[in-house]
Amino acid sequence: MSQIEVKKILKALSTSDGAGVKLKRSVGTPGANYIDPFLMLDEFGSENKDDYIAGFPPHPHRGIETVTYMLEGEFEHKDSTGSKGKMTPGDIQWMKTGRGIIHSEMPSMPSGKLLGFQLWINMPAKLKMNKPEYRYIKAKQVGVYKDNEKTIKIISGKFKNIEGPVKSHNVEPIYQHIILEENKEFKLNVPIDHNSFIYLLNGELKVGNGNHEKTSNSTLVLLKKGTVLIVKANKKSEFLFIAGKPIGEPIARGGPFVMNSKQEILQAIKDYENGTFAKY
Repeated sequence: MSQIEVKKILKALSTSDGAGVKLKRSVGTPGANYIDPFLMLDEFGSENKDDYIAGFPPHPHRGIETVTYMLEGEFEHKDSTGSKGKMTPGDIQWMKTGRGIIHSEMPSMPSGKLLGFQLWINMPAKLKMNKPEYRYIKAKQVGVYKDNEKTIKIISGKFKNIEGPVKSHNVEPIYQHIILEENKEFKLNVPIDHNSFIYLLNGELKVGNGNHEKTSNSTLVLLKKGTVLIVKANKKSEFLFIAGKPIGEPIARGGPFVMNSKQEILQAIKDYENGTFAKY
């Protein structure tokens, strides 16, 4: 048994995407550019409708998976495969973009609080040109463990005998949303080869045995490899734990496209411009 310790702590950066939606980006920044297989993590949220009402109009993707997890508010999804759905609190949209998809994500509420996350997962070269797949997971399908010390929502991976709905995935992801009461512990076994991180939404955490700087709201905690994660809440805290098996391939980024070479990025742009991008 080797306990997982902190590698680095980074404050999420404020930015915007889509048609000006304000968000906080942690993975996919200069301090944490690529945590193989994870390319990006955004926290989007505001009580001001002007920060999100323009949404994410139609835009393309190739070579990645996007995982959207809603905590508050409502978003409507439409894409070039014909899939569409309305996301409400607790819902997950897990989309494998493969060879190409054009989709939009627009708020379906005129006002109110919006809060959620979008995670980008890389796809191995052998899967990047597959036909897109779209999975919509309702809140009631998510595994939940609850006791007097903590509440754990399990999107993928296991906690005790409860398993999340996302299974048989090539990077064997763990994606869990934890609410931990003050002075209580969260303990989880993790495969030794997985890269992992914590995203602290609010509260203050002590991770592992080593000393580390104080954590605060909207903070990314990059972790060293190990087999056991032990997290203590110095005060009531809410956070994500995300881990996955590295793919170990070179990546080339081109905005919404992530491939293995610059040439493949140029081909994706050409396919999009000539109208063959989302032909299945």
